[in-house]
Amino acid sequence: MQGITLLFVIGSVIVAGLALYAGLLLAKLYKQQQRHKLFLARAAEQQAEAIKARNDNILESVFIIAMACKQDQCDISEGAIRLYKLMEVLQADKKVDFAATYPALTDLYHVVKDMPRGDARQLIEKQSRMRFDLERMKAESRLQAEIKLELDAILSTKV
Repeated sequence: MQGITLLFVIGSVIVAGLALYAGLLLAKLYKQQQRHKLFLARAAEQQAEAIKARNDNILESVFIIAMACKQDQCDISEGAIRLYKLMEVLQADKKVDFAATYPALTDLYHVVKDMPRGDARQLIEKQSRMRFDLERMKAESRLQAEIKLELDAILSTKV
């Protein structure tokens, strides 16, 4: 009987020790999960701040280009290309469906997007260059009034 009692006491001590160890592991796991939640929250906050800073930088460029186009300091075709490319990379709440919001700029962008610019333009023959210029000027004159309204709409979003 004493042998059984001794085995029972030893078994109870072992079970209690294992239970204590399991409790310690659960406490560590809980603390680790809390730290992980804080880490994820901070990471999400930092990512949101980075996205906001990036969007603000992009929008500042958008407003500068829109103002330059409105004041005829920048060619409307060049402005359409730049505005399209900049606004398509906006993220989160600043994301813009450019084609739906600015259809005239989108139309002009699609007309001129594949035309050579800069040094590449100088490498093509004069007749092709003149044909591209004529196509671009027709599209610009056809869409100019609508584009001016869309530039006003872009500038009106500036805070």
